[in-house]
Amino acid sequence: MQKNKPTVAIEYCPKCGWMLRAAYMAQELLTTFTDELHGVLLVPSTTSGAYIISVDGNVVFDRKLNGGFKDIKELKQLVRDVVSPDKNLGHSERK
Repeated sequence: MQKNKPTVAIEYCPKCGWMLRAAYMAQELLTTFTDELHGVLLVPSTTSGAYIISVDGNVVFDRKLNGGFKDIKELKQLVRDVVSPDKNLGHSERK
C-alpha cells in the first residue's frame, strides 16, 4: 500500500439522500484515477446539506459555496487538477 498517493474524501448529507450520489462519484474517481489515488472515503456529514469533496483535507468542491452541484465531468477535472494535473481525461477534457 502506497501512502504517498492522495486520498479523496466525499462528505455528504445522509438526510438529503446523497449517499448514492457520493458512491457514484467515488466509483467514477476510482475508475478514472486508478493509479493516482490511494482511495476514496465516504463520510456521512452531521451538517445538513453538506456535499464536500476534498483531497488530503483540501477542499476542491463545496456544494453550498458553489450554489449547487457540478456535473461529473467538472468534478473529475477539479480532482484531476490536484492529483494528476498532466492527466488527459479524454472526452471529458475541457474544450
